[in-house]
Amino acid sequence: MHYSFFSLLQNALTGHRGWTPTWRDAEPKGAYDVIIIGAGGHGLATAYYLAKEHGIRNVAVLEKGWLGSGNIGRNTTIIRSNYLLPGNIVFYEWSMKLWERLEQDFNYNAMVSQRGVLNLYHSDGQRDVYARRGNAMRLHGVDADLLDRDQVRAMLPFLNFDDARFPIHGGLLQKRGGTARHDAVAWGYARGASDRGVDIVQNCEVTGFVIENGRITGVETTRGKILAKKVGLSVAGNSSRVAALAGMRLPIESHVIQAFVSEGVKPLIPNVITFGAGHFYISQSDKGGLVFGGDLDGYKSYAQRGNLPTVRDVCEGGVALMPMIGRVRILRNWGGIMDMSADGSPIIDKTPVEGLYLNAGWNYGGFKAVPAAGWCFAHLNARDEPHSAAAAFRLDRFARGAVLDEKGQGPQPNLH
Repeated sequence: MHYSFFSLLQNALTGHRGWTPTWRDAEPKGAYDVIIIGAGGHGLATAYYLAKEHGIRNVAVLEKGWLGSGNIGRNTTIIRSNYLLPGNIVFYEWSMKLWERLEQDFNYNAMVSQRGVLNLYHSDGQRDVYARRGNAMRLHGVDADLLDRDQVRAMLPFLNFDDARFPIHGGLLQKRGGTARHDAVAWGYARGASDRGVDIVQNCEVTGFVIENGRITGVETTRGKILAKKVGLSVAGNSSRVAALAGMRLPIESHVIQAFVSEGVKPLIPNVITFGAGHFYISQSDKGGLVFGGDLDGYKSYAQRGNLPTVRDVCEGGVALMPMIGRVRILRNWGGIMDMSADGSPIIDKTPVEGLYLNAGWNYGGFKAVPAAGWCFAHLNARDEPHSAAAAFRLDRFARGAVLDEKGQGPQPNLH
């Protein structure tokens, strides 16, 4: 069904009885040209672009739970391309351009809202770092504005400017950044892929790989063996576990990151704000809830839940930035499993197993990368060569010493 004003009007006049399911809940076939493991944002986007851009429609997306049960439904919805290093700027700016036309592309309301992303700075040294980042962005054609204290105050007068422990000196603003509805992104890509013949198979966990003479020929699942010419691995925080089934050890650690939603309040926060003196970021949803998060929980885990010290740390950052939210009640929180790479940048590459491809190591950038990650991973699967936007995301860069260390933290995944 094509969504439009006229289809909405027609169904309204007929009691909304004509709507069809958003996607097909398919049964697995015996063989496919390509299998994508993981029906999150990246996996679904990959299948969509394989069908749409490359004409490869005999594709299955396998999900061990239900569609959208992983990190695509457990994030703070932020989209941006305010990166520093050339390898990352090009990729995330390509993702931003895809976000800007995404809803028209797959004919689904993903609630993309380019409300702006503002990174606050609190010292002269931090201002210089942000000025450098903004200049790098502009050199690559990405919008960036360095604001002083008065400009930030005119934009966000409710922040604590007068007696803050960490005084606000200004901020780096990307006006094209913003938010998108995370689960709607998954639904839109699932619908677009399903309409083009892709099978989306839920409750189908991969338990092993079928490898013959060093080449992948299929996967073992809880619903039987499924053969394939190529297999793409796109399972975020479970990348190391699934890759181990193929005998691979990845330069990735899995950590929990928590996100929070408050009770609904009147329109308050017009954009996305990040606190430069601590890892805290916040925006407001269309339902009025404040959506916010902070740092990793610090320990390695595959559990989709966090601990109370991190809850306290995140809330302390929020109250330090804007004391007025101190009495707002938190309605719910959740934890996503982050695949933290050794240099803080992602991996989109072939693996040593012929026919097996890897999309992993997204750290904090997984959601904002969904369109470009799907586009580039589909290109890699279809053409056996990296897309130009993801050329720096090679798996062997750690062995070659060509790391892409955006934060300059060194080879400690938990610090990126």
